[in-house]
Amino acid sequence: MKYEVVMGLETHAELDTESKLFCGCSTKFGSEPNTQTCPVCLGLPGVLPVMNKKAFEHSLKAALSLSCEISEFTNFDRKSYYYPDLPKNYQTSQNYFNIGNNGYVDIVVKGKEKRIDIHNVHLEEEAGKLVHPETSGANYSLVDFNRAGVPLLEIVTQPDMRSVEEVESYMQTLRNILLYIGVSDCKMQEGSLRFEASISLREEGSNVLGNRVEIKNLNSMKAVLKVIAYEISRQSSLLDKGEDVLMETRLWDDVDSVSRRMRSKEEAHDYRYFPEPDLVPVWIDQEWIDETRTTIPELPVSKRQRFVNEYTISDYDAGILTDDKLLADYFEECVGLSQDSPKELSNWIINDVLRELNERKTNVQDFIVSPKMLVDLVKIKPAIGSSIAKDVFVEMINTGKTAPSIVKEKSLTQMGDVSELNDIVAKVIDENPKAAEDYGKGKKSALTFLIGQTMKVTKGKANPKILTEIFKEKLSAGSK
Repeated sequence: MKYEVVMGLETHAELDTESKLFCGCSTKFGSEPNTQTCPVCLGLPGVLPVMNKKAFEHSLKAALSLSCEISEFTNFDRKSYYYPDLPKNYQTSQNYFNIGNNGYVDIVVKGKEKRIDIHNVHLEEEAGKLVHPETSGANYSLVDFNRAGVPLLEIVTQPDMRSVEEVESYMQTLRNILLYIGVSDCKMQEGSLRFEASISLREEGSNVLGNRVEIKNLNSMKAVLKVIAYEISRQSSLLDKGEDVLMETRLWDDVDSVSRRMRSKEEAHDYRYFPEPDLVPVWIDQEWIDETRTTIPELPVSKRQRFVNEYTISDYDAGILTDDKLLADYFEECVGLSQDSPKELSNWIINDVLRELNERKTNVQDFIVSPKMLVDLVKIKPAIGSSIAKDVFVEMINTGKTAPSIVKEKSLTQMGDVSELNDIVAKVIDENPKAAEDYGKGKKSALTFLIGQTMKVTKGKANPKILTEIFKEKLSAGSK
């Protein structure tokens, strides 16, 4: 029996603010445990929270960027449950009046566009973090409350995704949007971007949804994709045997690559939401919405299409360049400085700059080769050739020197003197008669070989275009 997979995602993104949602404690990552706490974020008796305006504005900006309908009236609710890392025994969240509803994200999968509907966008506070010792036989856990109270944006989709590729595209697209608008650093290794996946199967052609399985707290995109593949296999096996898929919440064991049962939906907590009595409602008027819209930059999908139309590069190249806002800005600065060659600049960035960034585990903002330095290299390339240009690029990275200065220091300008090249070509032909004979028989690869031999003699300085013309002329004359 064939099944269709139906999936939705909940995304939790820590917002980029200096202080927590309801107090002045720092949100800095990596500090000593329990050094960024106060009576408010620890939920001690008698304290009063005060909302972080920047966190709310970030949430509004995100909701608008996701094309949501903005609620005129919003307020916070208490979500009551007990967990060791939740010091107040409730979480301040939004349940009845979210900031944004009914939005969407457009994704591209295999060249086709699809719209993923957003159910809601709301603001809430983070819980703390449990630290489980790795010592064998340890029977305790520690808790760090530094993260408790950090502003957290939750984005909930409709069950609109039907494949692993769609989920991956949605996660990447959403992450890029959040990075472009500057509301979150989205560092998954620090827990500032996490996902929860809801997965169900149904018979192909059916309109009836199967029982939904929810997987909590997935800390990497790879984990999301792995758990989807695992759940599709697990649920398919159950259905093939005529067994029911239980509606439950499961956790992902990344070590063993399996999901494990956490609780059934029948065991789910009754959160007993009720309006937070210590926080006033927030009214969002049209003027605030209009003002926030002006702060939203060009988003990835629009930028990608503009790059294709304006710079005549491929959709694939535009996708790579706009996948990172800093990289897209780098490319556009290069194009602005050169006034031409956007395709060649795109090739250099995608093939060479990205390779070096990955090897050095850094980002383009910290890259030693500035846009002007790269443009200068591209401009001087016709005089030195592609092969030498690659060597110069590496030298630029290692020394921080510009391309013109390196070329001048090492006398790397191409040999373009025809009479000098004529003599070298004649010698190479004499030393490789078999290749010359093969070219006469129509083997084009023989010409490539001969040019390569000449490049070795000239240490890559010969002008390939002139060299090719000389070889063709001499070899054609010799075959007559």
